[in-house]
Amino acid sequence: MPHPPHRRLVLVALVPVVVAAGLGVTRTVGGLPGDLLGGVLYAALVYMLVGAVRPAWRIPVLVGVTFAMCAVVELAQLTGLPARAVELFSPARYVLGTTFTAHDLPAYAVGALLSGAVDVLARSNAGRQTSRMAATRAPVSGSFRA
Repeated sequence: MPHPPHRRLVLVALVPVVVAAGLGVTRTVGGLPGDLLGGVLYAALVYMLVGAVRPAWRIPVLVGVTFAMCAVVELAQLTGLPARAVELFSPARYVLGTTFTAHDLPAYAVGALLSGAVDVLARSNAGRQTSRMAATRAPVSGSFRA
């Protein structure tokens, strides 16, 4: 499926918005609701980054890859390696986390699915706009006669 040329740009432009929202959530929403919302936003961020790297991938593939990547990062926390990485470089906490919590996995699934749903709507809207623009263009003649 062809993708709009600006798709990658839009996804990259949204990254700082989602990062800011995620940082805001971690600072303002406490407990389980904050953790779950943070997980949803983390998955949305991963979806945008994967979509920016592979803008032509079908939405179900993006959703699946997003969830798989998030799950791998979460499960890696069981090894203790992310915690060690955070000891060496504290900002890695936002990417790798430090403590496994099982409730993050459904939050990642919700975030990946919601991101896919938003992407379906965005692609559908872009397709409608492209169709409207094509319908209003004047036909171009391919030959000149003297």
